[in-house]
Amino acid sequence: MSPRPAGRAYRKIARAQQEEETRRRITEAAVELHRTLGPANTRMTDVARRAGVSRMTVYNHFPREIDLLLACSAHWAARNPFPDPTRWDGIPDPAERLVTALKELYLWYQRNQQMLDNVFRDASNLPAVARILDDLWSPYMATLVRSLGRGWAARGAEAAERRAALRLVADFAAWQLLAATGLNPVRAAGLAARMVAGVS
Repeated sequence: MSPRPAGRAYRKIARAQQEEETRRRITEAAVELHRTLGPANTRMTDVARRAGVSRMTVYNHFPREIDLLLACSAHWAARNPFPDPTRWDGIPDPAERLVTALKELYLWYQRNQQMLDNVFRDASNLPAVARILDDLWSPYMATLVRSLGRGWAARGAEAAERRAALRLVADFAAWQLLAATGLNPVRAAGLAARMVAGVS
């Protein structure tokens, strides 16, 4: 029996693995450039150079800007997952749940500040980045506010104000302002939680 079919199958598998490895290198190169320079300042030439491939190879894997941005977003999020609101659902007291969640969220912001700074800054200039934020960040924030809004003794206008306060303190920009005053994430979370608890 001729070994050629098996040889062809092996070469096909090896080629697919090589393509996947190239795609991974391109994605990781782009993620690092987005973290250090920001999406708006990252050029395909820079990505190609960092990944050790040609510019054409980058375009072969990612024909459109949005294709590379989506791959980068998925890659980065898999390695830096958002804090999971379901972990706090078992805390019955809403004030305790809030401070616990904000501590975790603010520590996550601190760890990922450089990337988040760049992405939020560039979203105003790059529609593709704004679209990804709308698709990922907005639903996450809505889920977060729902989780943290349960259990408060408030109705009507007061409940609406508390939801607004929760959305405010959960925002990356709010953490940035608190951090700029010199508060560490734990102290900032405690202060923000007390402000929300004071809404009446």
